[in-house]
Amino acid sequence: MTNRTGADLIAATLKARGVQRVFALCGGHIMSIWMALDAAGIEIVDVRDERAAVYMAHAHAAVGGGFGVALVTAGPGVTNAMTGIANAHVSRMPVLVLSGTPPRPQENRGALQDMSHVALVQSITRVARTVRHAPALPRELDHAIAAALGHGGEPGPCFLDVPVDVQRDVVPPVLFDIEQVAGRPAPRARALETDLDAAADLIRTATRPVVISGRGANGAAGALARFLTASGAGYLDTGETKGIVPDSHPAHIGAMRGAAMKEADLVITLGRKLDFQLAYGSPAIFGEARFLRISDVAAELTDNRLGDVALLGDVALSLDALSDRLTGADMDRAWTGAMRDRHVQRTAGLADALASAPSDDLGRIHPNRLLGEIRKRLDPEAVVIADGGDFLSFSRIALSSSTYLDPGPLGCIGLATPFAIGAAKAAPGRQVVAVTGDGAFGFSGMEIDTAVRHGVPVMIVVSNNGSWAIEVRDQMDRFGKAVGTELQFADYAAMARGFGLKAWRIEGEEAIAPALDEAFAALAQGHTVLIDAVTSPLAASSDSKTGLAWVPDLQALAAWDEAERTWLAEG
Repeated sequence: MTNRTGADLIAATLKARGVQRVFALCGGHIMSIWMALDAAGIEIVDVRDERAAVYMAHAHAAVGGGFGVALVTAGPGVTNAMTGIANAHVSRMPVLVLSGTPPRPQENRGALQDMSHVALVQSITRVARTVRHAPALPRELDHAIAAALGHGGEPGPCFLDVPVDVQRDVVPPVLFDIEQVAGRPAPRARALETDLDAAADLIRTATRPVVISGRGANGAAGALARFLTASGAGYLDTGETKGIVPDSHPAHIGAMRGAAMKEADLVITLGRKLDFQLAYGSPAIFGEARFLRISDVAAELTDNRLGDVALLGDVALSLDALSDRLTGADMDRAWTGAMRDRHVQRTAGLADALASAPSDDLGRIHPNRLLGEIRKRLDPEAVVIADGGDFLSFSRIALSSSTYLDPGPLGCIGLATPFAIGAAKAAPGRQVVAVTGDGAFGFSGMEIDTAVRHGVPVMIVVSNNGSWAIEVRDQMDRFGKAVGTELQFADYAAMARGFGLKAWRIEGEEAIAPALDEAFAALAQGHTVLIDAVTSPLAASSDSKTGLAWVPDLQALAAWDEAERTWLAEG
């Protein structure tokens, strides 16, 4: 114990930060860290591909809070991980990626896997550094973890690599006790009282206010529910926050999304970028609505559409302060009430619509029929992951849960299985169900092996429709055939059984309920299960008809670009 190394210092820092597990694929340049993690009692979930390791760390952070950790080896380990890092970057998820490099004396001499990882990942990370001296490890780790968590800026992935000889260097025992090892809680900023007063006045004068939540609201669910009650505003979630406010809340008007955005006279964003999913806040969609922007990150206050009032500070603190100012005020709730009534009417028939979705002439199941049966069997606290192209479009409407994950704004399909593993590790005891298209499943399907080896109880549902890419209808008419990759109706259930999963292949409507009953029972018993459902390639979601599949809320926004051009032309 007197000869503790840089690798031991890394493990001790992660342990002190509450890290229980690391997602990793072994390699020579990281073996010292690997062994130190194991000696420290940190679980290593060893994966089949480094991209999946980062996906798992991403989902673990999203479901469990804190930051996720991925450990990848040098060279191809880092290049394989880059798509996962990019996805965490765009989704603004706190992930720490650790790697190694050849020993310092071998730099630039043609050593195995000698390359500049930092130069590769710098544009998609908050911090990217090589730690060249073992005594600097606590300070560098503290800086990277704080940046990943968004202390003072936008959260997102951070990257550190450590030369092999630095990992093995013996370090003074005193370094294990300095303050950077355990770290400090995140500093919390609060909006100015005068700005809060101005925001409250803006809300009081609105008659059609709507709240749109994003990343920054995930830690403020209680404060958000209280604010919705106090303000009388309607509520629209997004893929970043689906489930944090239950559909039973009287402010929830998600089924009226398009009308709500068009009619609102005040739009309140909570830690949410006005990106393509929200038409960049364009007046072509939102008209003359005023904007109140609330976030703990300045960049989420100044993108695309500036707020009439902007509150920079902890989102929960801002919402509570506004609720204090609004409680007891005579708010006009007529518009929100009418929207809520229409929302309830529109959603009331959803279950019937799912149950009645017809199979095609060959008996292949409509995706909605499959999703409707899954919906019936979901626990209230289930974690749902949706992945794929058109199948994601069906899933985000059909399935609801208290925790929901999908590819996010990068459109990074192929993450269902690793997301499910990361989520299940973060939330033991909760039902975890991942639904995915067959093309998306192919990207990381081998990770079912990881799930079995580590005894992770998850359900993977594959919509097997023999196609992958989006079918753009006008191009189909033009060329007389589908546009995109055509896949075979492969037997994914047989593949899964080969890896030790319990698996069912569903062909025809009559087989859906019995197979799902058995699969959900096996899941509850702690098994890893897979459903391979043969679905119709002829079923098209409303999104795919525009040629822009899986983009959330596209029914309301498909023509936003044309509308904006008209708005600009008319001055």
